[in-house]
Amino acid sequence: MPTYSALTTLTAKEAAEALAEAIEERLDPEPMGVGVFEMEDGSGLWELGAFFTEAPDEAGLALLATLHGARPFTVSEVPETDWVAKVRRDLAPVEAGRFFLYGSHDADRVPEGPVPLLIEASMAFGTGHHGTTLGCLRAVDRLAEAGFAPRSVADIGCGTAVLAMAAAHLWQVPILASDIDPVAVEVAATNVAANGLSERIRCLEATGFDHPVLAAEAPFGLIFANILKAPLIDLAPEIAAGLAPGGVAILSGLLNEQAGDVAAAYTACALELKDSEQIGDWTTLCMQKPAT
Repeated sequence: MPTYSALTTLTAKEAAEALAEAIEERLDPEPMGVGVFEMEDGSGLWELGAFFTEAPDEAGLALLATLHGARPFTVSEVPETDWVAKVRRDLAPVEAGRFFLYGSHDADRVPEGPVPLLIEASMAFGTGHHGTTLGCLRAVDRLAEAGFAPRSVADIGCGTAVLAMAAAHLWQVPILASDIDPVAVEVAATNVAANGLSERIRCLEATGFDHPVLAAEAPFGLIFANILKAPLIDLAPEIAAGLAPGGVAILSGLLNEQAGDVAAAYTACALELKDSEQIGDWTTLCMQKPAT
């Protein structure tokens, strides 16, 4: 059965959410789902996507777009897809430094030598295919090669927990993996268990550092934060305070042109730029707290 998508953009989150509510309440046929997302291109725009099991009322969509100050909707028929086959085709194994990331469908392709990390992405971010996750894995690999050895690790916005699991393979230290999304926390815990790391990694639902366990375990020798520019800047004082002297924060989820602003926010919190790497359009930063 075909499905349909209707996409538009707005300049403010509140306007996008109001339009989403109007679509759910006023359109016939009703959408099977509506989502609002901040675009990651640095434009400051918010994308709204509505999905339908039958052709939507395009005149109604046009009227609602005008009333809410949105761009005209682009309506498209979504082709039927064998999603299981697509995931298996698209999520090929990835090598990142000493790590080899793979799904269960590629278990027979794990080579000798690299550290294997089994990742079932489900609805969480972090498979190693994106330049941000890959950049973080390369960064932690470089730290280990240089002899860096944290006493504890926090993975903030952990997604699949791939970064927490990489750290667990490198160092025998306590590790906390947290995410604001409860689905991501479930996916993270599943991946941690599948890799036999449940005794070393604890998964938490938390917004930033707002969790009593994170507060109790701080300071950390290493903090991962692979999220987005705005929350990274907002979290700069908390991440800086949560680092032990000499500790390192690996920051990603940044377009190349956004890296300077994020580095400046952390420099203002007395951290120093230790390392950076660009992979395609994305930058990963390593910011270090002075040892004394």
